[in-house]
Amino acid sequence: MFGCVHCITVNERIITLEVEKDLIPEGIAIDADTKNIYLNSLMHSKILKCDLNGTNTTQVIGKNEHGYLPGFGMTIKGDTLFALGNGLESNTNRSILLLLNKRTGGLIDSYTIHDSTQTYLNDIAVSAKNDLYITDSESNRIYTVEHSRNQLELFIESDEIAHSNGIAISDDNKYLYLASHRNGIRVVDIKTKEIINTPNKTYAGIDGMKYYDNSLIGIVNARKDPDKNGLYRYYLNNEKTAIRGMEKMVPMGTEFKIPTTFDIYNGHVYYIINSQLDNFNQKTHQIKDSTKLESYKILRKKID
Repeated sequence: MFGCVHCITVNERIITLEVEKDLIPEGIAIDADTKNIYLNSLMHSKILKCDLNGTNTTQVIGKNEHGYLPGFGMTIKGDTLFALGNGLESNTNRSILLLLNKRTGGLIDSYTIHDSTQTYLNDIAVSAKNDLYITDSESNRIYTVEHSRNQLELFIESDEIAHSNGIAISDDNKYLYLASHRNGIRVVDIKTKEIINTPNKTYAGIDGMKYYDNSLIGIVNARKDPDKNGLYRYYLNNEKTAIRGMEKMVPMGTEFKIPTTFDIYNGHVYYIINSQLDNFNQKTHQIKDSTKLESYKILRKKID
């Protein structure tokens, strides 16, 4: 799919997952306590977990359990797994956020959106106060669930953050970072809700994004020039308010098939290099060619 083959370095490892080949995983999260990898499924609307070696797979929730929909962004904080899902058919538009007990899969809470316009709750960040921030990649809106209010509501709406995908929060909980498809990485002051940096399309095309040590790490998979896709690190200024530079951590080779979100554990990035989204028809909810399905692989990359 891409123009070069990526050669594995001494700081990288490929992990083959023991899961069904038609899973089509979009979201991934790692539990630092139990050292489990959590995966969701676009095809089967469920969540699985396995160990860090990709083995001992068990089911967290089954198909459509607790009203779950085809899976998107996930994250873990404390004992809670936060999982987003979306109906893929525009004429029956639905989006859901589940809060699950990470060990049992029991339902803690859920929030839904039924809107006349298309919504796509795509990725989620959790603050130190357990306030939630969620991107809607089909609009120019960011949603929130404030811990004190316990309801899903609009946080900010602006064309400057249109079609945001990945989202991250600074370690001091002052700033949100939004990966806008049109305008690159935008920085939002959480207290004032002001967008404080200027748009820069150099940083466009980011899917999943995480904050790490005064930088942002993101997967770029939507650039027309395949040489510009890859795993990137974006360095912030000392004030955490602007990008001061970037580096490509991993290029994408022919074995990479639309990697999306990722997680960070113990100084390493973990992400599925072959989500096989290109072999999944979201309109018909079917695999395009089952003979082309392959085992899923995670690349574990040490952050230098």
